[in-house]
Amino acid sequence: MPFTQPPLPFAMDALEPYGMKAETFEYHYGKHHKAYVDNLNKLVAGTDLDNKSLEEVIQATYGDASKAGVFNNAAQVWNHTFFWNSLKPGGGGTPSGDLAAKIDAAFGSYDKFKEEFSNAAATQFGSGWAWLVDDGGTLKVMKTPNAENPVAMGKKALLTLDVWEHAYYIDFRNARPAFIQNFLDKLVNWDFVAENMAS
Repeated sequence: MPFTQPPLPFAMDALEPYGMKAETFEYHYGKHHKAYVDNLNKLVAGTDLDNKSLEEVIQATYGDASKAGVFNNAAQVWNHTFFWNSLKPGGGGTPSGDLAAKIDAAFGSYDKFKEEFSNAAATQFGSGWAWLVDDGGTLKVMKTPNAENPVAMGKKALLTLDVWEHAYYIDFRNARPAFIQNFLDKLVNWDFVAENMAS
């Protein structure tokens, strides 16, 4: 059963008022994400990974140098799908309810979380991701290089931000900190984060 690229959870131009152009999604979703799906299907065709879930493929190939290509493409398919769901038009700002209480308990305040998450995203050298994860019941911020993700490490992802340059270059050129700030202020889908925390 080939892997498929899920549709974006919003129209390609839905985030234009919030700092991300349709052109960004034409390239990032339409070309980059699609290429990972296409490559993954070619790499697993006819192998013992062919009928496994995306998460199973990620876990089975993580750390295996001979399967690095499979891991990188599988993880990037998963990461991008998760990232699109981490965004919503008019999102951002502070969370509420149980999620807000958990963030306050883990980080001291939302502002402290924002500072730690922003720092992780800004200091990830080169390509990678910043994450909010549930690590055994405790919320933590982490960053990963390239395609690596919490799924491979046995942690539950709650939120991610793609800090590969192609994620922000059309909208923010080389200004990664402005992209991070815009994400937290205008785009974070806290409902998605709360659903992940509760599941």
